[in-house]
Order: sequence, then structure tokens, then C-alpha cells
Amino acid sequence: MKSLNQLLLDFNYEQNFKDDDFYVGKSNYYTFEIINKWPKWEKNILNISGEKFSGKTHLVNIFLKKFDGIKIESNLFNNGDLKTIKPFQCIVLEDLTLEIDENLIYTLFNIIDQDNKFLIVTSNKPIVEIDFKLQDLRSRTKNCLLAKIENPDDELMFAIILKNLSDRQITLDKKLIDYIIKRIDRSYSKIFEFIYKIDEISLKKKKSIDFKIINEALEN
Repeated sequence: MKSLNQLLLDFNYEQNFKDDDFYVGKSNYYTFEIINKWPKWEKNILNISGEKFSGKTHLVNIFLKKFDGIKIESNLFNNGDLKTIKPFQCIVLEDLTLEIDENLIYTLFNIIDQDNKFLIVTSNKPIVEIDFKLQDLRSRTKNCLLAKIENPDDELMFAIILKNLSDRQITLDKKLIDYIIKRIDRSYSKIFEFIYKIDEISLKKKKSIDFKIINEALEN
């Protein structure tokens, strides 16, 4: 993990951000810490929840790179996957919603317990708040370890904006980023929408990003 404080001090847009770079703030500290404490978990099933773009996939990729395992998209999960996961101790089930076979997920939970495996389930909202129809499944979700990624604080917002501008090869003065942070919604999805918008406006006008372009993006 690259130090955010170092990033703020250096403020070097020429550096390359690798896939395993992850900026830790108050909103995601607990989740980041718990995935790195594996296998010293209180329970075998961990639910990581947070809105879109909050870093859930980034975190599980860090986990799988460090500890090895298999990742399956919940909307593609099928009976054949119950055999596929057998050699693995760690399984990640991504983007759990109501659009799944509840009996199949319940079977997976049972396998995790019976075979002493570990399961990470990611979802937009906490798994205990998902209104499953299967009563047994609802009961099992209450026994999961919960880690919710909260809305970003100023420091994390700065890092997200900086990284995504750098990915687009955009250089922006710190005062402009501070100006954005004070006016944008404290939401991961809104941050990414805003970055897309200012890049789009800048390219269309063939001008570098300034206060005028930022304000236009904010109004939209």
C-alpha cells in the first residue's frame, strides 16, 4: 500500500498507480484491516458492503493476491461451482443481490461451515438488510462478519480524485481538487461521475480543467 501522506507531500502526477494500491481512510480502515487479518476471523463468512465504486472489488483482489482463492460473480453462480470451489479454502462471491438462487447460496454457506472454508461476500448494502425470501438464508446472514465501507472522508476523496485524474493523464492543481471536494457529494459514484464529466467537458472544449469547467460539471 502506498502511503497517502507521502502522496500528498510528493503530489507527483508522473507516478504509476498499480492495481494493489489502496488508500486507507476512516471509511474503509476496518475493512482493510480485517481482510489482512485472515484467517484470524471470528467467523468464516465476511460480508463487505458499500456503494458502487467504493473499492469492494479492489479489496477482494488484494485479498486473493495475498492469500489465494477463487472469485465468482453471484449472478453467474451455479451448481457446477459447488464442485469448482472444493480445492480452495477461500472463496469470494461478488455483488450479491436478490437476483440469485437462494437455495444455492444457502448450500454454499453450509459448505463453508462444514468444510471449514472462508467466504467473502460483497454487496451494495449489508447482507443482513437484503430481503431474502428463504428464511433459513436470512437466519444465516445474521451470523456473518460485517464490514461496511462508509462514505469517503476528505483525505480519501482527495486520493480517489488524484488517482483517477492521473489515470487519465490529467494534472490538476491542489487548490482545484480542494475546491471540488468542498462542493461535490460525498459519494463514490458521484465522484466518478464528476471525474468523467470534467474530462468530457475539457476534451470537448479542448481546454485544460479550470474553475469554470469544474463549476459547469458541478451544475450538470
